[in-house]
Amino acid sequence: MGILITLLVAVAVAVALLQVVPLLVYGERKISAWIQDRDGPNRVHLTIKGVPIMPKGLMQPLADAIKLMFKEDMVPTKADRFLFMLAPVIAVVPNAAAFCVIPFGDNWVIASMGLDVNLQVSNANAGILVTLALSSLAVYALAFGGWAANSKFPLMGGLRATAQIISYEIALGLALISVLLTAGTLDLQEIVHQQAHNFTDWNMFKQPLAFFILLVAAFAENNRLPFDLPEAESELVGGYHTEYSGLKFSMFFMGEYLAMVSMSGVIVTLFMGGWSLPGIIDPGSLSFFHGPATVLCFVVKMAAVLFFYIWVRWTLPRFRYDQLMNIGWKKLIPLALLNIGVTALVLAS
Repeated sequence: MGILITLLVAVAVAVALLQVVPLLVYGERKISAWIQDRDGPNRVHLTIKGVPIMPKGLMQPLADAIKLMFKEDMVPTKADRFLFMLAPVIAVVPNAAAFCVIPFGDNWVIASMGLDVNLQVSNANAGILVTLALSSLAVYALAFGGWAANSKFPLMGGLRATAQIISYEIALGLALISVLLTAGTLDLQEIVHQQAHNFTDWNMFKQPLAFFILLVAAFAENNRLPFDLPEAESELVGGYHTEYSGLKFSMFFMGEYLAMVSMSGVIVTLFMGGWSLPGIIDPGSLSFFHGPATVLCFVVKMAAVLFFYIWVRWTLPRFRYDQLMNIGWKKLIPLALLNIGVTALVLAS
């Protein structure tokens, strides 16, 4: 029974992640339109006998998906075909798998059926290390896609992506060390429990500098503005995915949004109390509605982080490449090392 429940949770998570991507695409287009005083998608909708049954524009992601499915799938003549086709797969799979160890809810006790459902696909003791290891594999997709196309703009985008992600992963990892020192564990579920009783226990208040560093590094890891130098449409046309079309292009697109979702899950879990809400949603409740309530709390927090991702993209301009590297190596890494030192001194005193 335990294996069956785990499989059902895994399938539910996979389906949810696939649904989140089109919602994020729609949300990004609408939010960018509001910021720029436009309407955004406002045509494609579902009607029954000429009567619209949903807001106009809501079916735009489906229309985009259908369009991409029927686009001609082109492969450059001198491309490395194997790596060219492998890169989009690597862009999607690790970023989706990285969410598997993130606890998106507390244990859901269904007393009438004698079930205790763990709302986490895999409860790994070193969960955060698994997430970082899987998410870091995405750089291979950008490097392979840029190199295999045998074109100068994708190659430059791939090189930029490799240097950028390696640089900011150091700052991100050092920021996490401060939080893990404070928590004294690598178990993500335990870290959530430690933050569940008071808002002052949230690590974003206990480790504000680590929270800031990780948030900035997350934008660079996910290639989001103002750190989207690997794509940089105004400079590199489309960067590492310039030569991609059809479903392969859509897989790169999907991978970017899945990476955002996984990173948002990490931020919410480590710094914002995860699925808990002190005084309202506390751990250990035996109520039937406790499990769904924790999932809803987690989703709302994640939606807030994802909104911030989109808001920043359409607010700040892109950094120059030298500025991007200076921020990573000369600002964030020294600050993260300083934060580790201060945290160690406070814990030792």
